[in-house]
Amino acid sequence: MSRATADWSLDGKVAVVTGTAPGGIGETYARALAEAGASVVCADIQASGAKAVADTLIGEGHRAVGVGVDITDPDSTDAMAGVAVREYGGVDILVNNAALMAQLPQIPVLDYDLETWHRAMDVNVNGALHCCRSVVDLMRERGGGRIVNQSSGGAYPPSSVYGITKIALVGLTTALARDLGPDHISVNAIAPGMVESSASLAMVPEGSPFRTMMEQVVVMRPAGQTTDLIGALLLLTAPAGDWITGQVLHVDGGWILRP
Repeated sequence: MSRATADWSLDGKVAVVTGTAPGGIGETYARALAEAGASVVCADIQASGAKAVADTLIGEGHRAVGVGVDITDPDSTDAMAGVAVREYGGVDILVNNAALMAQLPQIPVLDYDLETWHRAMDVNVNGALHCCRSVVDLMRERGGGRIVNQSSGGAYPPSSVYGITKIALVGLTTALARDLGPDHISVNAIAPGMVESSASLAMVPEGSPFRTMMEQVVVMRPAGQTTDLIGALLLLTAPAGDWITGQVLHVDGGWILRP
């Protein structure tokens, strides 16, 4: 096996991916990590959805387990980490993908009721923090690890509550990268553009004005597939990306270049 091939292998690694219900980016992430050799804990607020994805991976010969998790509850994220320990012996990779997006109203920020505002922050920002806290000591026990947070092209600049939560997650990413670097734990983020997932289709249906705008400002394809994010994910989790931390990878067809 060549060095280049070995550098992309996740054989022997254990990954936890949140937000893995069928039809979303999390399902694609879980599959990519499993196909690269990792054992995958598929986690979602919908336990049945997480189990369905895990069962499909198992049927294809991969190592996976599905678990229900409420990332706003530290006890629940601790239990999720406990499943990884019980089933596979620890945690090497955490992908914080779970978030509210289509569920958030598209209204001016000042029109948000505080209950919805706090719910958005609790899931999209605090939830990632809870998951990190639940696995960091497990990563330290294994000599290091990788954390990948899911930001968004909609955070540059943020023009909605969703975008505000995602730029806050970038702040969490850089702060944790600084704190955890000495423990050989890298912390990075992926900022996707418009991706054809179940959530984005619910939020931005075909024929919507937003899609028309994207066709005018995105320098490549205005919309990508969930599989277009796999390269960034593997770079940030495989040995090939060992010296990358505190970064945001924009996988968006060049949306970030918009005037």
